[in-house]
Amino acid sequence: MVKVLVIVPAHNEELALPELIPNIHSYGWESLVINDCSTDGTAELLDQHGFNHLDLVNNVGLAGVTQIGFMYAYEHGYDVAIVTDGDGQHPPKYISTLIKSIEEGYDYVVGSRFINEKKPITMRMIGSRLLCLAIKLKTGKTVTDPTSGMRALGSKVLKDFAENMNFIAEPDALTYIIKKGYKYKEVQVEMEERTVGVSYFHNPLKSIHFMFNVLMSILFLR
Repeated sequence: MVKVLVIVPAHNEELALPELIPNIHSYGWESLVINDCSTDGTAELLDQHGFNHLDLVNNVGLAGVTQIGFMYAYEHGYDVAIVTDGDGQHPPKYISTLIKSIEEGYDYVVGSRFINEKKPITMRMIGSRLLCLAIKLKTGKTVTDPTSGMRALGSKVLKDFAENMNFIAEPDALTYIIKKGYKYKEVQVEMEERTVGVSYFHNPLKSIHFMFNVLMSILFLR
């Protein structure tokens, strides 16, 4: 039986976490919430419920939070690290699907919304298509959901990311995985719509800035 840690990045997710974390635990998984300097009641809620967590004193962003989680998982002897968003959009029932692929020998598994489903025509999905194209140009490989934050890392990638991770976000991390020759896989998952809180990408300027930086990282840094 592999030792699994579910890493939950959280910034201002006091409304989602009371349901999400018990849901994760109901499947038997251990969790670590990383509170990225929230300004709402997230820190107090985590203390009140006794959820395993780290409180960051400075906001480091999603890439920094996930690396802290990977370092924690590696240093505490976990075999597999799962990343699932703190907003509840990644149903914990799919964690076992990701772990099964790790147990089959894959190093990096991404929960994809679009293996069996078509992408809608929205500005965000146009951005997703651009990222897919950039990854294809850089690696020769076709991916379907490059921005998915629901991921599983096997022991080799977990060690690599804990020690050397230097990525802006999920798409350039995936590019790195493919370029390094790790065995990766996408598995079909369904994701929920956010019902509480506000996404980082509600601000169009932040979305454009994110897209530009990630494309530059994929095409010129990886």
